[in-house]
Amino acid sequence: MLQPGKAVKVTIYLSEGATHHGVPVYSRILDFLFYRGVAGATVLKGIAGFGADHHMHAASLLDVSDRLPLKIEFIESREKVDSLLGKLEEMCGSGLIELQETTVARPAQQSGQSRPAPPAHLKMEGRAQMMRIYVCEDDRWRDKQLYKALLEAMRANDIAGVTVYRGIAGFSAHRRPVKDKTPAATVTLCAVDTHEKLEAILPLVDQMVVEGLVVFSDVDIIKYAWRAADTEASPAQ
Repeated sequence: MLQPGKAVKVTIYLSEGATHHGVPVYSRILDFLFYRGVAGATVLKGIAGFGADHHMHAASLLDVSDRLPLKIEFIESREKVDSLLGKLEEMCGSGLIELQETTVARPAQQSGQSRPAPPAHLKMEGRAQMMRIYVCEDDRWRDKQLYKALLEAMRANDIAGVTVYRGIAGFSAHRRPVKDKTPAATVTLCAVDTHEKLEAILPLVDQMVVEGLVVFSDVDIIKYAWRAADTEASPAQ
């Protein structure tokens, strides 16, 4: 939780069209900050500017550019910022990250504790665990579908891989049959990673899943390799 006193203001400069693994970079970074418990973050959109390539970008009735400058700002403790910087640099690509010493006079109220960012996966073989989460498709968490929020949370916490399945038939603990066209069909999230990584995210899953089933199984990984994709679209700032 952010406390009064010395802190660090982080400003990340991007372009609107920059993507990371096919997703807008600003969206990936915002999800990452949210699920890592950052006190608060704001995305600001510029109306004109130029970056390292010295190409001018502007929004007007005649020219609407997808390379307009974006700015993400948040304030956190030095220790928290240090734990996030590695992942932020990876997602930011050729964007600019600025750190500025600041002082927090009055922090906003925040609940929950955050954990340091775990290292990214490059390769994993041998023993691991699978976590299956069974929820209803129409279950909600805050302002979005629960299964989508769980997927984003696991991605932000660097879980090696997650797959979502939609049930086409079955019944729940309430003994009500579920069919493919039923609005409240069962959705299963299958996540595979080390025991330590899945145990670390379990408190967050427990907080988000009010009614559902979470199952752990030991698995053998025959082969898992992850190849980093280049960040697309150079930022404007």
